[in-house]
Amino acid sequence: MTATPYLIVTDANAAIDFYHNAFGATEYVRLADPSSKVMHAEIRIGNVSIMLADEFPDMGYRSPKTLGGSAVSILLYVDDVDALFEAAIASGATATMPVQDQFDGDRRGTLSDPFGHIWLLATKQEDISIDELKQRFTAMLNQEAAS
Repeated sequence: MTATPYLIVTDANAAIDFYHNAFGATEYVRLADPSSKVMHAEIRIGNVSIMLADEFPDMGYRSPKTLGGSAVSILLYVDDVDALFEAAIASGATATMPVQDQFDGDRRGTLSDPFGHIWLLATKQEDISIDELKQRFTAMLNQEAAS
């Protein structure tokens, strides 16, 4: 069993270009109607498959821009989060949380792409046990409460 994100965007042709420039995505499939509206596309970022298409409101497929935001985010583990985050910003993404070391052993930052999708980019810095994760989480909450 697998799960594949399927992104709905307002301009799939521009989105494919953005994901290529920002994340190094490789395009595998693009099926467009005669007006160039993308009905289905597939890209790969590293070994991750992502499908996308233009909006089709009459079928219930609406983009985050049309809906006023996204309730879903995509976590993408990469080799060098700092470099990829900067490449995404240079390509038109907006930082919503800068890259920084996190309590869970990741170095992570969050951004919104130009199409309204939220991306968490991360590099795993250390593997920790569930018990250590819980201890660090509690310590983080206590530190925030003391601030």
